[in-house]
Amino acid sequence: MYICICNAIREKDLRRVACEQSGDAEALYARLGFAPQCRQCLEDAELIVNEARACIPA
Repeated sequence: MYICICNAIREKDLRRVACEQSGDAEALYARLGFAPQCRQCLEDAELIVNEARACIPA
C-alpha cells in the first residue's frame, strides 16, 4: 500500500527504513530520497514508523 501518494512511498519501504535508521517520518522520507509535498501523509507515516520500531527487539 502507498503511504505517500505524492512521492509514491510504499508502506513496506517506510517500515524497512524505520527499522534501519533513526529519525521521524520526514527524516526517513529524506533517506528514501524524497521530501513531503502535501504533508497529508505524515501523521499516518509517523504511526507506521512507531509501529515498525515497536517490533524491533531492544
